[in-house]
Amino acid sequence: MSSAGEGLSRPLPEQVRLHVVEVAAQVLGTMPAASVPPPLRGIARFDPRKRARLGSAPIAAQLENDKEFREQVAEALEAAWPELVASLAEGTVPPAAEPVLVAAAAYLTRPPGWPDLVEQARADLEQSAAAVTQREQAETRLREQLAAQRASAKEEIDRVREQLKAARAENSDLRRKLHDARERVKAAEARAAELEAETAEARARSASANGAAETELRRLRERLADTERQLEANRRAAREGRSMEDARVRVLLDALQDAAAGLRKELGLPTTINRPADYVSAVVPGEPGVTAVPARALANDDPQLLDQLLALPNLHLIVDGYNVTKTGYPSLTLADQRARLLTGLGGLAVQARVEVTCVFDGAELNGPVQVSAPRGVRVMFSAPGEIADDLIRTLVRAEPPGRGIAVVSSDREVAESVRRMGARPVPSLLLLRRLGRG
Repeated sequence: MSSAGEGLSRPLPEQVRLHVVEVAAQVLGTMPAASVPPPLRGIARFDPRKRARLGSAPIAAQLENDKEFREQVAEALEAAWPELVASLAEGTVPPAAEPVLVAAAAYLTRPPGWPDLVEQARADLEQSAAAVTQREQAETRLREQLAAQRASAKEEIDRVREQLKAARAENSDLRRKLHDARERVKAAEARAAELEAETAEARARSASANGAAETELRRLRERLADTERQLEANRRAAREGRSMEDARVRVLLDALQDAAAGLRKELGLPTTINRPADYVSAVVPGEPGVTAVPARALANDDPQLLDQLLALPNLHLIVDGYNVTKTGYPSLTLADQRARLLTGLGGLAVQARVEVTCVFDGAELNGPVQVSAPRGVRVMFSAPGEIADDLIRTLVRAEPPGRGIAVVSSDREVAESVRRMGARPVPSLLLLRRLGRG
């Protein structure tokens, strides 16, 4: 029940009033004749389909002034919508409830604060009506623009048709003139037939020679242009290939030099000249590499595996950035994820003294970003139309055979592909544990 003094400052919204009247008209048809309010007894005898339409005003007035009748209608509404009425009685509005039903139920049942619920429904309905009006206005503008474009297109078609008609007439005139010119030429050729008969053979030979010479000259020029383009392409390819090959050879030599130095230090080889026993054939220990790790029975997620990989000379550690961050701290924003991972990789690069490359998917970016890469960490984003997985495979493929490469990613497809290319896949969780260990 409403408290004293509660009421509406404005009439009910039209949609709410129609809904309330419709509910009351249905209840009116089920009431005993003696219980029907006197002003509505004539309306109660109407056909159910006409009752709400013809008796709208008297029913609305009776609901406003007759508390007992309104409560009877409210009981019927509560039987039809028990959950809605219960929620309004508790002071809450179901999120999915329609504003018209909420306002009608509030008006009939009169829970505390029911005028505010009606006004809120009024605001929602006005907002919906405004949106519909704006949509209709936009559709009207689009229709007007379409009509204008159609009219403009029709005018353009008519103009082109007139131009085509004029062009056809001009073409017909030119054909007639050409026919006349041809006739005059034939007459002139007939008059000069005797003179041309004497020089025809010489002209034919000269024309044939000139045509052959021009054809050969054009062919030679085309071959020269093709040769120059091919030469330039070969030079550019040679320069690029030589630069790429130099980098691959240099990295491979550095890896071999570091591996040899490590092997010499591990075996404690003397610096003196060879001895006779040095020439005896035997199986020598293999160089350390990513395929030899793990050498002992360690679990695949044991941080000691990553320690063994980081101990390899001249190791290149490639990190699938978002695969690691979304495994370790997915609740952060992408910028915070990148900053946290790069900070950890910077410390790892200083401690392990290895080459670290962190790859992020460029498709995740809404625009260019400023990334401050720590010292010793290379940060790369995949180009438009390329995913980070393909960029990782390109980096692995660019390394020379024999260099130690470890790829941190929990993506099974990435792990299998880089393993086939000679790199060692490392689960993202293993790197996260290593960074958490400090």
